[in-house]
Amino acid sequence: MQAKRPAAFVATSPSSPSAPPAVKARAVLGQVGDIDLRLLRVFKAVVECGGMAAAELELNIGTSTVSRHVKDLEIRLGLTLCRRGRAGFALTPEGERIYAETLRLLASTDAFRHSVDDIHQRMGGHIHLAVFDKTASNPAARIAQAIALFRRQAPDVALSLHVGSINQIERGVIDGTFQAGVIPAHRNSDTLVYDELFGETMLLYAGAAHPLFARPQAGLDWAGLRAHAFAGLGYHSPNMEISHRERLVRAATGFDQESVATLILSGEFLGFLPDHYAASFVAAGQMRAVSPVLFRYECTFVGITRRSLAPSRVTLAFQQCLLQAHQKSMA
Repeated sequence: MQAKRPAAFVATSPSSPSAPPAVKARAVLGQVGDIDLRLLRVFKAVVECGGMAAAELELNIGTSTVSRHVKDLEIRLGLTLCRRGRAGFALTPEGERIYAETLRLLASTDAFRHSVDDIHQRMGGHIHLAVFDKTASNPAARIAQAIALFRRQAPDVALSLHVGSINQIERGVIDGTFQAGVIPAHRNSDTLVYDELFGETMLLYAGAAHPLFARPQAGLDWAGLRAHAFAGLGYHSPNMEISHRERLVRAATGFDQESVATLILSGEFLGFLPDHYAASFVAAGQMRAVSPVLFRYECTFVGITRRSLAPSRVTLAFQQCLLQAHQKSMA
């Protein structure tokens, strides 16, 4: 008598219509627990540091342990989050989505901790602040003094300071990634609260190799400026507003003040920079302001917080420190 095959075994060819379709591995993630949050924090650090080895110092654990944690997270989620190898570290499309969701989740857990601290009438946890770049050299900016005031009031609060573009900071405050931000005022959102802090003067600069660096500038007007290539910021900002209003020919785009300065230093482009930031380049003879009486505009910097949810005691305390520091400077 012929032996029966086990019921679980089915012989099929690849082209057989009865062949079962390939099943993608399913995530084993159920409820999100402490271990998942820990793995997500490791993944966040790896992404922001640019790889496993680079995250070793940030996390204070060995590279092999970092790699194991990321692999454990991939198994928990049933997804490949990143590629690592000779070509370097890179997120997969799924990894990019998980990173974005990780930021939102961790921001929510921080908000929960702040709420618990509020109930207990104490200030603890972690606050994330974001500022527009190249504000530290502005003598009117008192952000450092505000931080000192805040530290004296809330010494148990861990503080992270980020630098970003206007749009990045606005989005971060709205989605809870940042609790407060400092940006140039440009357009208001109903979802944000704005507090005026300090001002900044923006001048038009030419690099040493640019034709306008040594040429007499008498009689030069906005219309004449359109004959020259302009380097401007690539997102909505006072910089973009004035370039559109005056119909300047934007031939190069930067996404922070450092990139605009580099484009100006090439001698190929004109561009606006904060006068305090450009001062060192001017002193070194690397650039000069072009007709500074005419080609200029003023920026007002504002502190922003989210309107939709009541800010935590920590956020309100920092907001008040920002206002207090800048009121002193204006007194």
